[in-house]
Amino acid sequence: MSDQKPVGAVGDDLTEFAAEIADQVESFLIAVREIAGAHKPVQAVPLLLLEVSQVLLAGGRLGAIRDVIPEERFEPDPGYDPDVEDLRVVLAKLLDPIDEYREVFDPYAPDVTVEVSSLSDDIVSVVVDLAHGLKHYRADRPIEALWWWQFSYFSSWGGAASGVLRALQSVIAHDRMDREYGKEIDEEDRLLAEVVAEAAEL
Repeated sequence: MSDQKPVGAVGDDLTEFAAEIADQVESFLIAVREIAGAHKPVQAVPLLLLEVSQVLLAGGRLGAIRDVIPEERFEPDPGYDPDVEDLRVVLAKLLDPIDEYREVFDPYAPDVTVEVSSLSDDIVSVVVDLAHGLKHYRADRPIEALWWWQFSYFSSWGGAASGVLRALQSVIAHDRMDREYGKEIDEEDRLLAEVVAEAAEL
């Protein structure tokens, strides 16, 4: 891992850095629920693209610092993770018919395979990982929170969020470029275009 200090932190103050990451995490969690609750597919695509981009900035900052060493050998129990099934269902309906997408899981694997994933599943998995760390932070365990956010960024939510970002960017790019150059599109692409037609103008 790099010894680079976190952008925006004062000296080596990981506690202050944790507060900055916590603010970004909380903003993302609130925004995702607000987007889902609005039930507006046209607005959801660009807004989710924006929010996922911003939370990945937090992930990049976590990836750029040295390994965070937790204060305790074993992770303290932060309590139950939030029930996100309702959020998953709402997002799946909101993002239909673009919810399913294809993703290369590991571009450096010896045998690169394309996997089918789901925007709603991946967004919710990011929400769960980030909320787990936020519970540590709110329990006055900022270093434990940082450790969890950094560890899960590399092991789970970073990859999920990156896949979501590429998929959402592709949806908007296809809509804009296809309309601009008059490309003939099939039925699946037509459905995608209907979902983002107005959003592409925002």
